[in-house]
Amino acid sequence: MNLQELNPSVKAITLIVAVFLLAFVFDPITPLVFSLGIITITFLFGHVSFKRWALYFIPFFIIAFGFFWTTLVFSDSSNHSGKLIEAGFLTFPLEGFQVAVSLALRVLGFALLSLLFILTTNKTDFLLSLMQQLKLSPKIAYGVLAGYRFLPLMLTELKTIRMAHRIRGIHRGKGISGRVRELKRYVIPLLASAIRKAERTAVAMESKGFTGSRQRTFYRTMNISYKDWVFLGMVLALYGVSVYTSVSWGYFEWYNGQL
Repeated sequence: MNLQELNPSVKAITLIVAVFLLAFVFDPITPLVFSLGIITITFLFGHVSFKRWALYFIPFFIIAFGFFWTTLVFSDSSNHSGKLIEAGFLTFPLEGFQVAVSLALRVLGFALLSLLFILTTNKTDFLLSLMQQLKLSPKIAYGVLAGYRFLPLMLTELKTIRMAHRIRGIHRGKGISGRVRELKRYVIPLLASAIRKAERTAVAMESKGFTGSRQRTFYRTMNISYKDWVFLGMVLALYGVSVYTSVSWGYFEWYNGQL
């Protein structure tokens, strides 16, 4: 099974269901086992570059560590009782440590599900699937797709404007006020260029018979196959195994506002 070949809409719904299910548990073992399984699925069936995956994952890891540290340090020790954990000159209640780990692992679990979808899904295929399977309005879908295609062009034009300013002796501003003035010099030309591109795109789409009607045919059709249901079953089975492991080890706990 190749994750790139799955129907994007079914894949998105599967991962949303997984996020919804993971949000109802609040113990360290369930999200840990589930996250390890998602990582395995991503690299085993997604054919994702580890370097690219790591570059996307590092910011999420930093955010998760921030959640862990702030929850651990600023937790109300008076509400906890039992064993204590000593880390150098710091002492934390065991219950507060488990809550911090659970929160951080939940954040990582959500991030890993997002990375699986982002790194294994073609944006154009996703929008086509939304129109064909979930009946999204073509006006919205093609508008989003056109905006997505404009982003590289906007970056190219920004570089062109900067080079034109340098040729004319206008250098980059210094300090906050200088950067604000520089930003103003860039915004108006970029906005004018974006409006021109939007008008040309609208005229081109209308000249080719685009009306935005939902009753339209597609050159590329997105179908749902048995592989999509296998992926859904795989993710649900992974969640079941994670919950079973947590229950067996005596750590399972439903989320009940623990923070």
